[in-house]
Amino acid sequence: MTIEVRVPQLPESVADATLVSWRKKPGDAVTRDENLVDLETDKVVLEVPSPVAGVLREIKLADGTTVTSGQVLAVIDEGATALPGASAPAIMSASGGAAKSAADAVKSDAPAGKLSPAAKRVVEENKIDPKAVAGSGRDGRVSKSDVVNYLSAKDAAPAPVSRSPATPITSARDGRGEQRVPMTRLRARIAERMVQAQATQALLTSFNEVDLTAVTELRTRYKDQFEKLHGVKLGFMSFFAKACVEALRKFPAVNASVEGNDIVYHEYFDVGVAVSTDRGLIVPVLRDVDLQSFAEIEKSIANFAGRARAGTITMEELTGGTFTITNGGVFGSLLSTPIVNAPQSAILGMHKIQDRAVVIDGVVAVRPMMYIALTYDHRIIDGREAVQFLVTVKQCLEDPARMVLGL
Repeated sequence: MTIEVRVPQLPESVADATLVSWRKKPGDAVTRDENLVDLETDKVVLEVPSPVAGVLREIKLADGTTVTSGQVLAVIDEGATALPGASAPAIMSASGGAAKSAADAVKSDAPAGKLSPAAKRVVEENKIDPKAVAGSGRDGRVSKSDVVNYLSAKDAAPAPVSRSPATPITSARDGRGEQRVPMTRLRARIAERMVQAQATQALLTSFNEVDLTAVTELRTRYKDQFEKLHGVKLGFMSFFAKACVEALRKFPAVNASVEGNDIVYHEYFDVGVAVSTDRGLIVPVLRDVDLQSFAEIEKSIANFAGRARAGTITMEELTGGTFTITNGGVFGSLLSTPIVNAPQSAILGMHKIQDRAVVIDGVVAVRPMMYIALTYDHRIIDGREAVQFLVTVKQCLEDPARMVLGL
């Protein structure tokens, strides 16, 4: 019995998806719920599991194809067994007879099947043997960055000694070459949203600086005990998330959004935390941060970061959010003006912690300082509220007892 594998029902906000990479080829045995193919949407990578156990008879669509909900992706011969030692995609049907699979099925060889579309283009343009590139992705999948790193290492390696005259080899990397690579769906969506935010919101950024001495001392004093008890490291993000909740309570307009001619004030605190991945920046959302402990926040962030880079974040986890925190400091950024994650009305930017000389009670002292930035929609947030929001965050971080006492 043959079973069709179809594109699952996509979320309401997603019109279509891109077929990124097949995990199986015609003739391969598959088990129930085994991932067959990855589909990339504007936000996440979706896995399409096999509905039954059997043998993959035919692949209908090639890598890079744009697909919609319900579209047929492949055909599986339910209950069939793959023929051992077959050089071609031959299968044995459940009735015991050999069944023909698509001879012209979309798949060349196993290594090529592990290449992402962007990586495949770079491989072809530079005439690289895909088998020579080690993949860092899931199941050994080769990304564009893997290919670029391979090329860089190859260029940096010393030339082999040869007794015959060397023949000059020219390549795009040696001269003024160019590479044209289409944006991924996620990158295109990010570009669209950023331009939309700047075109539809009156964005303004205010700055302040925070002395993180108290937070640093707390982390140093309790980090080992915290990790032993909760199984996760105590980072800075939980302190900032809690400080932002205290500030959002005082200034609800910063936690609001604009819908038409209305201002929607959210009476809950769902904070998005920006996570950088090879595919681009995504923002998983921490729900009800005001009700979470420091340990729960740190565990959620660690879980999100790992699954975001593995491409297993769900659409629901990226949806919503009333406020966002982004940390450019992990990359060394000292100061920036983050762009609001619409339809939200504000975003807090964290930056690099740097020892600086500051004046404390008339005395110069060296303290771990961080610049913080609040970009906000000036249509509903006044400068006074934005500045006072930053001051509240600053006060909570410089005296963490305020967060415990609700001051």
